[in-house]
Amino acid sequence: MVDQTPVTEYELHLHVDGELPAGRREAVEAWLATHPEDAARVAAWRAQAEEIRARFGDVGDETVPNRLKLQSIMRTRRSWGAVAAAASLLAFLVGGVAGWFAHGASAAAPDQVQVFASDALGAHRLYIGEVRHPIEVKAEEAHLLPWLSRRIGTTLRAPDLSVFGLKLLGGRLLPAPNGPAALIMYEGANGERFTIYCSKVEAQRSAFRYDDSNNFGSVRWIEGNYGWALSGPKDRARLKAIASAAYEQLENRAVPQRSSSTQLLSRRGS
Repeated sequence: MVDQTPVTEYELHLHVDGELPAGRREAVEAWLATHPEDAARVAAWRAQAEEIRARFGDVGDETVPNRLKLQSIMRTRRSWGAVAAAASLLAFLVGGVAGWFAHGASAAAPDQVQVFASDALGAHRLYIGEVRHPIEVKAEEAHLLPWLSRRIGTTLRAPDLSVFGLKLLGGRLLPAPNGPAALIMYEGANGERFTIYCSKVEAQRSAFRYDDSNNFGSVRWIEGNYGWALSGPKDRARLKAIASAAYEQLENRAVPQRSSSTQLLSRRGS
């Protein structure tokens, strides 16, 4: 019989970390099945943890320099403040979040373009896996693109990718460092999903750049203080072909003849 004791927020965190006692796992899973708001919170926490691992996982495997080890700091007879900082460092390491803190503090912080690229892939990974709610607003709803355009501050249109067997599903609004971001999703006949992510990025105009992580890849570019990223299954050649086709539509401002109602996505942020 499943334990009917109400699930606490602390237990939800333990569930995300895989540290729930065996006797409560079934109860928490049953709770999440009937409490969609808590299930959404758990999904968001998991996505955040995945992003942290993706960004800082390599740093976490690095060796802590001898000069930053607690014993070395004690031998130098530094102030108790330094010792306390070292103790905090040790606790951070035990947590295994992002490696030794001094490295993160001294290393250059990721620039806006790096953050944008990571956010685009992270959003893609998170929402393509959703079965019932991959998008907020469906493609056939007239307010989809005007709503997203108003929120992110530039006119959005969706490129016709039907030549690649991709159908527009719809989109959603997401948070980003420089304001809201828009995510537009497509789906192929075999269920593969592709997304176009757009948000403000204070960076110079750039040509295509390819990024990948695990089984996913992304082609990104910067134009008019906005970043664009087309993401999908990890296939550099295919992603570049789809991005190039979208790019040509955006540059030529021409609607493909196959569809008189096809919408275009403004690459120039206008």
